[in-house]
Amino acid sequence: MATCFDIGAIDQIPIGEGRNFRLADRTVAVFRTHDDAVFATQPDCPHRQGPLADGLLGGTTIICPLHDRAYDLRTGKSATGECPLKIYPVIVTDDRHVCVTVE
Repeated sequence: MATCFDIGAIDQIPIGEGRNFRLADRTVAVFRTHDDAVFATQPDCPHRQGPLADGLLGGTTIICPLHDRAYDLRTGKSATGECPLKIYPVIVTDDRHVCVTVE
Protein backbone atom coordinates (compact mmCIF):
# COMPACT_ATOMS: atom_id res chain seq x y z
CA MET A 1 0.00 0.00 0.00
CA ALA A 2 1.36 3.45 -0.95
CA THR A 3 1.72 6.17 1.68
CA CYS A 4 2.32 9.86 1.08
CA PHE A 5 4.75 11.35 3.60
CA ASP A 6 4.76 15.11 4.25
CA ILE A 7 8.45 15.86 4.81
CA GLY A 8 7.85 19.53 5.55
CA ALA A 9 8.43 22.85 3.85
CA ILE A 10 10.24 22.94 0.52
CA ASP A 11 12.57 25.63 1.90
CA GLN A 12 14.39 23.09 4.06
CA ILE A 13 15.97 21.80 0.83
CA PRO A 14 18.26 24.49 -0.62
CA ILE A 15 17.87 25.20 -4.33
CA GLY A 16 20.28 23.05 -6.34
CA GLU A 17 20.81 20.52 -3.55
CA GLY A 18 19.51 17.27 -2.10
CA ARG A 19 18.74 16.03 1.39
CA ASN A 20 18.04 12.58 2.83
CA PHE A 21 14.82 11.91 4.72
CA ARG A 22 13.81 8.85 6.69
CA LEU A 23 10.30 7.71 5.65
CA ALA A 24 8.97 4.70 7.57
CA ASP A 25 11.41 1.85 6.84
CA ARG A 26 13.54 3.56 4.20
CA THR A 27 15.67 6.59 3.46
CA VAL A 28 14.84 8.71 0.41
CA ALA A 29 16.96 11.42 -1.24
CA VAL A 30 14.93 14.52 -2.14
CA PHE A 31 16.29 17.09 -4.59
CA ARG A 32 15.25 20.67 -5.37
CA THR A 33 16.38 21.92 -8.76
CA HIS A 34 17.31 25.46 -9.72
CA ASP A 35 13.88 25.87 -11.34
CA ASP A 36 12.22 24.78 -8.05
CA ALA A 37 11.16 21.29 -9.21
CA VAL A 38 11.37 18.53 -6.59
CA PHE A 39 12.34 14.88 -7.17
CA ALA A 40 12.88 11.89 -4.89
CA THR A 41 15.07 8.82 -5.43
CA GLN A 42 16.79 6.05 -3.58
CA PRO A 43 19.55 7.55 -1.41
CA ASP A 44 22.52 5.60 -2.78
CA CYS A 45 24.00 5.25 -6.25
CA PRO A 46 23.45 1.73 -7.63
CA HIS A 47 27.06 1.68 -8.89
CA ARG A 48 28.94 1.77 -5.58
CA GLN A 49 26.42 3.20 -3.10
CA GLY A 50 27.65 6.81 -3.26
CA PRO A 51 25.47 9.28 -1.32
CA LEU A 52 23.36 10.87 -4.07
CA ALA A 53 22.13 13.74 -1.88
CA ASP A 54 25.77 14.93 -1.80
CA GLY A 55 26.03 14.80 -5.60
CA LEU A 56 26.18 17.60 -8.13
CA LEU A 57 22.74 18.66 -9.39
CA GLY A 58 22.41 20.22 -12.83
CA GLY A 59 18.98 20.65 -14.36
CA THR A 60 17.26 17.33 -13.68
CA THR A 61 20.51 15.32 -13.60
CA ILE A 62 22.23 14.15 -10.43
CA ILE A 63 25.88 13.12 -10.60
CA CYS A 64 27.13 10.72 -7.95
CA PRO A 65 29.92 12.31 -5.89
CA LEU A 66 32.01 9.13 -5.85
CA HIS A 67 32.37 7.99 -9.48
CA ASP A 68 30.59 10.62 -11.62
CA ARG A 69 27.67 8.39 -12.63
CA ALA A 70 24.83 10.57 -13.95
CA TYR A 71 21.09 9.89 -13.54
CA ASP A 72 17.96 11.62 -14.79
CA LEU A 73 15.83 12.50 -11.75
CA ARG A 74 12.62 12.43 -13.83
CA THR A 75 13.03 8.82 -14.98
CA GLY A 76 15.83 7.34 -12.87
CA LYS A 77 17.68 6.32 -16.03
CA SER A 78 21.45 6.25 -16.06
CA ALA A 79 23.30 8.27 -18.70
CA THR A 80 25.54 5.22 -19.29
CA GLY A 81 22.83 2.54 -19.40
CA GLU A 82 23.63 1.10 -15.99
CA CYS A 83 21.03 0.13 -13.42
CA PRO A 84 18.44 2.89 -12.99
CA LEU A 85 17.56 4.69 -9.78
CA LYS A 86 14.37 3.93 -7.91
CA ILE A 87 12.29 7.10 -8.09
CA TYR A 88 9.35 8.13 -5.92
CA PRO A 89 6.37 10.33 -6.83
CA VAL A 90 6.53 13.83 -5.32
CA ILE A 91 4.00 16.61 -5.04
CA VAL A 92 4.43 20.11 -3.67
CA THR A 93 1.26 21.28 -1.96
CA ASP A 94 -0.30 24.73 -2.17
CA ASP A 95 1.31 25.61 1.17
CA ARG A 96 4.74 24.56 -0.26
CA HIS A 97 5.10 21.30 1.63
CA VAL A 98 6.79 18.34 -0.07
CA CYS A 99 4.96 15.01 -0.05
CA VAL A 100 6.76 11.84 -1.16
CA THR A 101 4.85 8.64 -1.92
CA VAL A 102 6.46 5.29 -1.08
CA GLU A 103 5.10 1.75 -1.23
